[in-house]
Amino acid sequence: QVQLAESGGGLVQAGGSLRLSCIASGNIFRFSVMGWYRQAPGKQRELVASISTGGSPNYADSVKGRFTISRDNVKNTVYLQMNSLKSEDTAVYFCNSLIRIHEYWGQGTQVTVSS
Repeated sequence: QVQLAESGGGLVQAGGSLRLSCIASGNIFRFSVMGWYRQAPGKQRELVASISTGGSPNYADSVKGRFTISRDNVKNTVYLQMNSLKSEDTAVYFCNSLIRIHEYWGQGTQVTVSS
């Protein structure tokens, strides 16, 4: 069982930046594909960014050029650097871990961007 704990959310003005962190328990982090998802009120959860075990990132079109995902396999932590934030980025952001057929989710952290 993997436990994920997100941090770093908050209230920020449009154009500002936030960095989300997600720390994973256990010793299988380096074997896991890690991702950040978000869910806005009344909308489905969507993939924001993911990063492979080798460090290759993948981004949703809506965040390309503004968000950067990274991982630290020593600290068992995945990060999401969010720059040039827009009001439409407002959502609960969830950390996700995928290893083979096993998938784990964090509790989520609220990001609110005021215009």
